[in-house]
Amino acid sequence: MTDNPELGTMLPTCGYRTNCHDQGEGDAVILLHGSGAGVSGWANWRGLIPELAKSWRVLAPDLVGFGYTETPDGFTFRFMDSWVDQVFGVMDALGIARAHIVGNSFGGAVALWMAHRQPERTGRLVLMGPGGWPLAVGAELASLWGYKPSPEAMRQAMSVMAYNQGLITDELVEMRYRATLREGAQEAFESVFPPPYQRWLDAQALPIAALQGIHNEVLLIHGRDDRVVDPKVSWNLHQHLINSQFHSISRCGHWTMIEHGRRFRQLVENFLEEERAA
Repeated sequence: MTDNPELGTMLPTCGYRTNCHDQGEGDAVILLHGSGAGVSGWANWRGLIPELAKSWRVLAPDLVGFGYTETPDGFTFRFMDSWVDQVFGVMDALGIARAHIVGNSFGGAVALWMAHRQPERTGRLVLMGPGGWPLAVGAELASLWGYKPSPEAMRQAMSVMAYNQGLITDELVEMRYRATLREGAQEAFESVFPPPYQRWLDAQALPIAALQGIHNEVLLIHGRDDRVVDPKVSWNLHQHLINSQFHSISRCGHWTMIEHGRRFRQLVENFLEEERAA
């Protein structure tokens, strides 16, 4: 028994075990986190999970290379196959045939690739500050992927994420910093995106023809003041995803679900409820 809220259930996936939170009942909604140091499904989505779980079955896995999911020694990351296979593996382990996907940043790119690979298993997509479109690696993203553990470096990494700097509390910095000190955590993180970084950002982008072939209903949500992923990424995706809508939020950085939690939740709930109503 543990009192660590980041630990969920360990599920067999792709030859290793995935740490996954599983709350609520009904149609499945999978929440996919981003790629920052010290991230986990719970760290990204702890404010949204209990609210969505009132109406949906909510799953929040730790993607391989992050959080408390096992990363086997010598694991080779295959862009984007490793994470697409893993999330479908989570669904298989739980007997879930189809799920809506909510993806934050890197998780948004994973969601797009899932819809491209197995559209019959993916429902509606919510992409928040997503990857998935060609973009040059900026100084902010390079600093995030190049993180080396220290309280100062974590505070800097967190400050890049938010428009509202009041959210960067000592408690948050300490929690995320401590997560990077767990045995093997930093080594796994560094193995995901070794420099040069541009190749990994490029690998997240689907070809335009593939984007145009995605027929899922898609909601794009992007902070107008995002310094990690340029809001133009969501706008460009919107131009090619044939069933998409785009919502831009002012005074908001890369953390829409935290900086504008209530608004984000209402947008997601309304969007998902449309399918039920239909």
